[in-house]
Amino acid sequence: MIYLLLSILSSTVIFIVFRLYKKYGVNTLQAIIVNYFIACIVGFFGYIESVDDIVRIPSEKWFLGTLILGALFITVFNLAAITTQRSGLSVVSVATKMSVAIPVFFGIFIYNESLGFLKVTGIILALAAVYLSSIKTKKGISIKKENLIFPLLVFVGSGIIDTTINYLENFYVSETDVGLFSSSIFGIAGIIGTAILIGQAVLGKLKITWKNIAGGIALGIPNYFSIYFLVMALRSPGFENSVIFTLNHVGIVLASTILGIVLFKEVLLKKNWIGIALAVISIILVASSQ
Repeated sequence: MIYLLLSILSSTVIFIVFRLYKKYGVNTLQAIIVNYFIACIVGFFGYIESVDDIVRIPSEKWFLGTLILGALFITVFNLAAITTQRSGLSVVSVATKMSVAIPVFFGIFIYNESLGFLKVTGIILALAAVYLSSIKTKKGISIKKENLIFPLLVFVGSGIIDTTINYLENFYVSETDVGLFSSSIFGIAGIIGTAILIGQAVLGKLKITWKNIAGGIALGIPNYFSIYFLVMALRSPGFENSVIFTLNHVGIVLASTILGIVLFKEVLLKKNWIGIALAVISIILVASSQ
């Protein structure tokens, strides 16, 4: 359970860093790409014993999966950026957080995990909590028909990322390779992101500043541990993966909302408070279903 709490804490720190990007005018794309390399380095230096560990990465059974995940990381980020521009931040928030339904579905119907009344009720309340906590306007969310494809792709892409991590962790990644596996994902995402920056440089649109680099460093450390601790949480005995994913997503929503109030003086709507209440209830129900 400690790994799950640490994953939630790491992801909540990511929320704080992203909020500070807006305050200090950090270029999000540049910071994200720097963050990938920092996350990769944290993993390499913290969990690799020799150069041989790096050399064997391409021969590992999970390597193809890290290529897919690295590409998905940077792709979903860009789709999220497009969605934010066209439909607003609340739409991205809902699409990303509601994607927990995909790994939960796979856990229950593909891996034959339990499906009791408490668990089903908790998951339904968790999805409702995620939605209500993410809506920051009285009117709710509004998406033009021509823009609907973007949040749908963010939803599917985010869900595939969690599901793929879960699959690889279950069948291919040994406990001693969790750090190497996590680092490889970020390293590949960073390489792909660098290609994007090179394209911007060729077009004369690239301007790298120290604050963007600093923003990437601040994001990279908690970002690495959010994945590392999530993978370790999925290995926790006595907890099904569908439970871990539900508790992780709802825990992040709850912690981020509370920190938004305390640190950024956010004013919550009535629906946000209802979302918080449902989040607490869903956590109790899902945790009790084990």
